[in-house]
Amino acid sequence: MTDKATDDEYDGLSELDELTPEEGALDEPPEADEFLDDLDFEPEGDDSDAGETTIDDELANTIDGEIHELAAERDQFKDIAQRLQADFENYRKRMSSQVSAEIDRATGKMAEALLPVLDAAEAAYVQHPDEIGPLLNLMLAELRKQGLEVIDLLDQPFDPNLADAVAHEPGEGGEPVVAEVLRSGYSWNGRTLRPAMVRTRD
Repeated sequence: MTDKATDDEYDGLSELDELTPEEGALDEPPEADEFLDDLDFEPEGDDSDAGETTIDDELANTIDGEIHELAAERDQFKDIAQRLQADFENYRKRMSSQVSAEIDRATGKMAEALLPVLDAAEAAYVQHPDEIGPLLNLMLAELRKQGLEVIDLLDQPFDPNLADAVAHEPGEGGEPVVAEVLRSGYSWNGRTLRPAMVRTRD
C-alpha cells in the first residue's frame, strides 16, 4: 500500500469524526414484531415436545402389548392348571372307586366263604335251637356289621333275582309266593351274594 492511499484513508476518518451526532446517528431499530411481519416469518413449534410425546406413546404401546401378552400367558397357565386339577380329581375318584370295589369284592369273597358255616349252623339250630341259637345270632350280628344281610323271603312274592324255586305246591291261584325257605339267601352291601332256595305256592 502506498503512502498516498494511507493518507486518503485517514482523511476519510477525519471527515467521519466531523459528523454531528444527529448526522452520524443510526435509525432506531425496528420492533421485533414489525421485523418479523416484514419478513413474513412465523416461528415453528418446539420439536423437542413432539419428540418426547412420540417416545412416550411408543413406550406406552410397548408396555400395553407386554401386559396383554402376560395376561394371555396367565390365562393359558390357569387353563392348564384347571385341566390338571380336574384330571387329578377324576383320577382320585376313579382310584377311590376301584379301591372300594376291590375291598368290597375281597370282603364279599370272605363272607361267601363263610356261608357253608352259616348253613351248618342253621341246620344245627333246627335240631338244637337252645344250644346253637346264641352262637348263630352272634355270627349273624357280626357279619351284619360288615354288610351281610339275610334275605327275608317267606310269604313274599317270588323274585327270581333273589331266590331259586326248587319246589312248587298248588294254592288258590294267582301270583306265586315263597311258601318255604329251604336254604337262606344272603345279600352283601345291597347286592345278592347268594340267592335263596325256596318252595313256591301260587
